[in-house]
Amino acid sequence: MGCVRKRGESWNAQVRIAGWRSFTKSFAKKSDALRWVQKLEHQLKNTTLPVINVGDILLRDLLQIYAKEVSAHLKGSEIETYKLNLYSKHPIAENKLVNLTQRHFEYLRDQRLKEVKSGTVHADLMMFRRVFKTAIHKWGYGLPSNPVEHLQLPSPHKSRKRRLMPHEKDRLLIAAKTQKNIYIAPIIEFAIETGMRRSEMLRLRWCDLDLDNGFASLYDTKNGEDRRVPLTRRCVEVLRTVPQDHEKVFPISANCLRLAWVRARNKAEITDLRFHDLRHEAVSRFFEMGMSVPEVALISGHKDVRQLFRYTHLNPTNVFKKYPAFSD
Repeated sequence: MGCVRKRGESWNAQVRIAGWRSFTKSFAKKSDALRWVQKLEHQLKNTTLPVINVGDILLRDLLQIYAKEVSAHLKGSEIETYKLNLYSKHPIAENKLVNLTQRHFEYLRDQRLKEVKSGTVHADLMMFRRVFKTAIHKWGYGLPSNPVEHLQLPSPHKSRKRRLMPHEKDRLLIAAKTQKNIYIAPIIEFAIETGMRRSEMLRLRWCDLDLDNGFASLYDTKNGEDRRVPLTRRCVEVLRTVPQDHEKVFPISANCLRLAWVRARNKAEITDLRFHDLRHEAVSRFFEMGMSVPEVALISGHKDVRQLFRYTHLNPTNVFKKYPAFSD
């Protein structure tokens, strides 16, 4: 049950419900304290009792459990798992779940904004929100609320507009060919020609390719659907230079590709270009070729047209070249 007591200039409200921990909060007005007690009592009485006693559980424990039980089963789980492990070592992770409030994450937000871009902080806090939502509503953790639920988030990432310049492509491929790893140059050019995601390229097997007819079959993709991607003539030429002595077309790890990409980019003296920008480049080229939205979506695997347009940054010069086609 709940009670409200006068403590100095404030009113202290306390709620105790069997099976839950004790909840307390201070208010300037007695009426606000009474409303809080009534609302929280109703919420706790109509919520399934927690199957986990959260009294001594640290945020670090929850993050590690989430990484193992949820993130590990997601497509492209490497990034989220990395972030969860990173925050498991952060000072905020040493707090008990029962002691965490929105103020803790406001402080975390403000500190992180001094270190990284707002889009990164936005994504990280959204991850925390998902973690607490899962813990409370799916796993039955005895927490009265999600401390990140109503937190004001910084603005998300702005859509990147970086295009690969022709001279950059040549320098990048020359630098990639100087590396010991023979797969780096082909996979870079393959990415530009197909617009496939990195994970899709690294999972691609020779048995998924039909080089004679120019198609690649992708299975278990990020959006949950299989798709058949047409290959350009240049793409087929590149694939024919790759040794077929392994089940996979590009038998390298994601980390190996990341490191090799950075080395090639730095050697080519190219700045502000990410490997994922090659997917942007490919999608933009498809539109510049005159393909329709459904056709590009079929190749890229986008379900949401709005998301597809975020990947699209047309070159005005290439668009201008199409003007004669509409003139008499």
